[in-house]
Amino acid sequence: MTFFAKQFACGALAALCASGIALPANAAWEPTRPVEFIIPAGTGGGADQMARTIQGIVTKHNLMKQPMVVINKAGGAGGEGFLDVKSSAGNPHKIIITLSNLFTTPLATGIPFNWKDLTPVAMLALDEFVLWVNADKPYKNVKDYVAALKAAPPGSMKMGGTGSKQEDQIITVAVEKATGGKFTYIPFRGGGEVAVQLVGNHVDSTVNNPIEAVAQWRGGKVRPLCVFDGQSMAYKDAIADGKSWADIPTCKSQGLDMEYLMLRGIFMTPKATKDQVAYYVELFKKVRDTPEWKDFMKSGAFNTTFMTGDEYAKWVGTEEQRHKQLMQEAGFLAGN
Repeated sequence: MTFFAKQFACGALAALCASGIALPANAAWEPTRPVEFIIPAGTGGGADQMARTIQGIVTKHNLMKQPMVVINKAGGAGGEGFLDVKSSAGNPHKIIITLSNLFTTPLATGIPFNWKDLTPVAMLALDEFVLWVNADKPYKNVKDYVAALKAAPPGSMKMGGTGSKQEDQIITVAVEKATGGKFTYIPFRGGGEVAVQLVGNHVDSTVNNPIEAVAQWRGGKVRPLCVFDGQSMAYKDAIADGKSWADIPTCKSQGLDMEYLMLRGIFMTPKATKDQVAYYVELFKKVRDTPEWKDFMKSGAFNTTFMTGDEYAKWVGTEEQRHKQLMQEAGFLAGN
């Protein structure tokens, strides 16, 4: 740089400072190529619907300069997706949405993966579980359902769920212990398929998330009996038969003493930097502020708790221990 160029640069810098215009610090990190959004589950289920909703919101509102590409990697009860992200250390262009298989898959299979292998970003919401039956079945409440389960030959009633030794089967075992009944548990690849099987009377009941069966409820094909939460859901708009999510009683109040909520959260690859994590935290805050997200939360009757940072990591650690205990009681731990 010549003497005169240096003098000009210094003069320009001084003029900017004198004018009160803030000089930008080092530019914050942002994606420079498409971001892979991994779903460790099949299509049609709760995680898949949430990820694709997020993708649509990001695109519609131009929240990212780069595209977000949704990829399902459901193999090995989601282990395929988790191992892919784990093996992509230092790649900030890959994120993953989680469900309870964040805990259940490594505990049940022994695959070399733990949530601590990833970088926590944010809890987006907590998902409810509802006990559903086909609308043509005679049981109108939990009492009728439990009576039928106890009266049926052991294993003759079929419970459909997503995956084996995952959250749906954990809840199924808890129902068995609470009632003394016995199901034949039938696993499917995703909650969408589970709902279809219930409508077709190929299973007698399911414990699908609200969003996985709301369409079938609206269509009069399935009936919700109770929600596996300590309190009723907050949403009071009518969904079907003049009833709202808030009208569904808790299972505990109906004699099924079991509570279960599922994480819907985001993780990054190992070795993500603070700037990279901060970018995605801000991105998901923007997503949560959109009317589309709020409508999605309402339609799926989600618990809208949001966490980041140490609070989120602490919550995940506590849930890991809870799942370990539940799976040990059910005999689902690897090596049992």
